[in-house]
Amino acid sequence: MLVRYCRSEELNFVVVKPRGERKKKEECGKWKVERGKGKRGESVCVCVCVWVHLVYRFLSRSFGLTAHTSTVWVWVSYILFRARCGTQACTPFLVQRVMAGGGGAPAPKIDEPQPHPPKDQLPNVSYCITSPPPWPEAILLGFQHYLVMLGTTVLIPTALVPQMGGGNEEKAKVIQTLLFVAGINTLLQTLFGTRLPAVIGGSYTYVATTISIILSGRFNDEPDPVEKFKRIMRATQGALIVASTLQIVLGFSGLWRNVARFLSPLSAVPLVSLVGFGLYELGFPGVAKCVEIGLPELILLVFVSQFVPHVLHAGKHVFDRFAVLFTVAIVWLYAYLLTVGGAYNHAAPKTQATCRTDRAGLIESAPWIRVPYPFQWGAPTFDAGEAFAMMMASFVALVESSGAFIAVYRYASATPLPPSILSRGIGWQGVAILLSGLFGTGNGSSVSVENAGLLALTRVGSRRVVQISAGFMIFFSILGKFGAVFASIPPTIVAALYCLFFAYVGAGGLSFLQFCNLNSFRIKFILGFSIFMGLSVSQYFNEYTAINGYGPVHTKARWFNDIINVPFQSKAFVAGCVAYFLDNTLHKKEAAIRKDRGKHWWDKYRSFKTDTRSEEFYSLPFNLNKYFPSV
Repeated sequence: MLVRYCRSEELNFVVVKPRGERKKKEECGKWKVERGKGKRGESVCVCVCVWVHLVYRFLSRSFGLTAHTSTVWVWVSYILFRARCGTQACTPFLVQRVMAGGGGAPAPKIDEPQPHPPKDQLPNVSYCITSPPPWPEAILLGFQHYLVMLGTTVLIPTALVPQMGGGNEEKAKVIQTLLFVAGINTLLQTLFGTRLPAVIGGSYTYVATTISIILSGRFNDEPDPVEKFKRIMRATQGALIVASTLQIVLGFSGLWRNVARFLSPLSAVPLVSLVGFGLYELGFPGVAKCVEIGLPELILLVFVSQFVPHVLHAGKHVFDRFAVLFTVAIVWLYAYLLTVGGAYNHAAPKTQATCRTDRAGLIESAPWIRVPYPFQWGAPTFDAGEAFAMMMASFVALVESSGAFIAVYRYASATPLPPSILSRGIGWQGVAILLSGLFGTGNGSSVSVENAGLLALTRVGSRRVVQISAGFMIFFSILGKFGAVFASIPPTIVAALYCLFFAYVGAGGLSFLQFCNLNSFRIKFILGFSIFMGLSVSQYFNEYTAINGYGPVHTKARWFNDIINVPFQSKAFVAGCVAYFLDNTLHKKEAAIRKDRGKHWWDKYRSFKTDTRSEEFYSLPFNLNKYFPSV
């Protein structure tokens, strides 16, 4: 059966065509009819006689004809027009359509709102992994990535080195070392790891374990602060070297691949979301420490990146891609003017440390040229308890980095990560932790969350851009004075950048809800419960530690306390584990569940070779896939 719609400004009549005459479009007189759907079993043929409608409207409005008179008029029209239109003449089928706009014939369907279709690859990305921008633009974007990762690179040593007994000179050397190792690890990850544009830098996940080593008490007998710093650094190196074996074994053996195969879009949402949103305490609380600098940076960054491109269409891609460079330069100059103008001469020491541009102590202490080298602090020392505690921190960083890798592939407009590629990336991240231990950074390595957010802001997911940023890291780590200039950016400016970048990563996690059935109560339970527990449990552990000076698990074995307390202080780790467990155990065998959780969307990416795009994005360079095939 064929039902056709005649469309005009005045009229939408349904026309039913016999099965024998099924052309896509044809004309009755000068009016086109189109293919549609109607009631089953109807095979009569009518043609829309627009003049019937027009004359009827004229008579009804002028003379007030009743419904019966109108019905007679339609029958008369049918008899008169049958000779001209043949079987396609207007029939009494039109009576109710003429009278009431429906009834006997089904009304044409009004365009109903349709949901946005799910996308395996994020659209509207200017440059994806394999499409680099022009070299001048790529160099500027790479320098921008370098500036963004400087925040964590400077903040972690600034917090740890004084507690270890070091001064500004030691702090400058640790920052140089951390920057140098980050550049090497980023190159290794983009060349041989996941091949995603992910920056591998320092991680806050290892800070609690490092502080536990500092407070262990076995270094208090050292009177010389510098020697005490070196002893603690060597102990941290030993713990990191041992902890690196966990990720190396899980990654390169393929064990993490088997874990990742059970990951679905549903269980990825809490993990990736809290990788970004879970770092909220590093955002506006840092801005508020020097609100007269941090707040202008935050407002200016949002204005330049989001509003200006829609006002100045000519420079659209300039302002949104280089918003960080513009705003940091402007606010940094503003902070410098406040500093030299004496605005903070009589301020509290904490205010001066966060607001002044000359309080970092890096420019004076950093050497002009220095190449970091392995074992620069001496031979590492090993302690079993500290090694196990650092290994647990490494496992937490592994889970968080898995979520960060997922966010990076999304914003780089790549296809979902095959489990084997994710496992390979985790293995190379283990190598990154090993290098951190060998060189003595005092901190482990993981995926930089803020740089993942920068991919979203610039809409440039090019691998080459991140490799250029790795070149900047290595270059400025060797030329210490020049690197120290950029490293002296006030921390409140960095916190303002975090507000935007961490939000982007969290939103990237929420975007995987497009693959899930949000009308399912099972989905609602897993999402709500996992995210709530991720926030609530970590809040309890962090608040307890801040008040009492130690975690809820407090025994004489400090290493055991860290093994229990550190994982539960990570919001992303708790939420990801809860969601992963519930998603793979709760009514999993029911047929509709697999579709509800979005697993069918990722089925074709379970293997490296099932989708040709995986080879384009993730295959190894120099034809190494021949010798190291991915499965």
